[in-house]
Amino acid sequence: MRIFHTPDSGRHDPERYLRRGTPIPHPEQAARYAILRDAALQGGHDLAEPADHGLDPIRAVHDPDYVAFLAEAWARRGEIPDIGDEILTGSFARPQMHRRPAGLLGRLGLYTADTSTPIRAGTWAAVYGSAQCAVAAADAALAAGHAYALCRPPGHHAYAESAGGFCFLNNSAIAAERMRVATGGPVAILDIDVHHGNGTQGIFYARADVLTVSVHADPSDYFPFFAGYADETGTGAGAGFNRNLPLPPGSGDAPWLEALEAGLAAVAAHRPRALVVALGLDAAADDPIGALAVTRAGFVGAAERIGRAGLPTALVQEGGYLCAALPDNLAAFLAAFDAAR
Repeated sequence: MRIFHTPDSGRHDPERYLRRGTPIPHPEQAARYAILRDAALQGGHDLAEPADHGLDPIRAVHDPDYVAFLAEAWARRGEIPDIGDEILTGSFARPQMHRRPAGLLGRLGLYTADTSTPIRAGTWAAVYGSAQCAVAAADAALAAGHAYALCRPPGHHAYAESAGGFCFLNNSAIAAERMRVATGGPVAILDIDVHHGNGTQGIFYARADVLTVSVHADPSDYFPFFAGYADETGTGAGAGFNRNLPLPPGSGDAPWLEALEAGLAAVAAHRPRALVVALGLDAAADDPIGALAVTRAGFVGAAERIGRAGLPTALVQEGGYLCAALPDNLAAFLAAFDAAR
């Protein structure tokens, strides 16, 4: 399989994270990139760095002012007295608060949803490089049938103008829009991360040309809490083009694969010209922040089912956090997907 990666993915290196009121080491560590890259190398896959496609594919799904904020924030850090190694705020805009402040801390509160997405010296290089991996994988999948984008940080919690949940740019949405334009659409996104792809849903919720399907843990008491419910099916032109398949905490291979099959049936009914798989590996039983109990065999089963769909497919890395099972699950998924094709 052709795999796109960039060493810049390791340049976003958050150290701290506030979880349930307690500072802990940040789960979305730079080491994830090297672990996933090495697993792909050991699997014998063809690794390449992406070409630079510029900002246009990013702006195709993200607000230009938001993109400019991400690109410029670190250079503006001098506006904040006594700034340390990251820019972070504790003041966030709510729906009732709609003004756009001029100051950097206010802009951070406008454009981020939580404290999991600090801006650091290498943040823009990492998120920009990951987006380029997604674009390259989308193009390669259309040309050769399938490809994998090793994106880190992940992206599916990023809305058109908001970062959150470790995510800054929505790589899966960027890949899907790239494929939609190239094929004339429609396309589909199948998200199998343990967390609902709320940002992806938000970007395409009023559109009929991109079907969004997400298999995830029940958000009623799990991140992202405020989206991901089964009755969210789209609005306006997008009514009927969003499908959420939440599962009870602790669900293992059988219910997870059953939900995935339902998601694939929805994809098939949509008759897309291409597919993006938001490949979260944090549904694994061993994942440190997961809520499901999927085994390596479950990931193999998912890869086989998705591969048999026969669509031009861009696999875009989402979650999956530091544990011994992480590289094994990626290697198993990629090998099974290749075999199914």
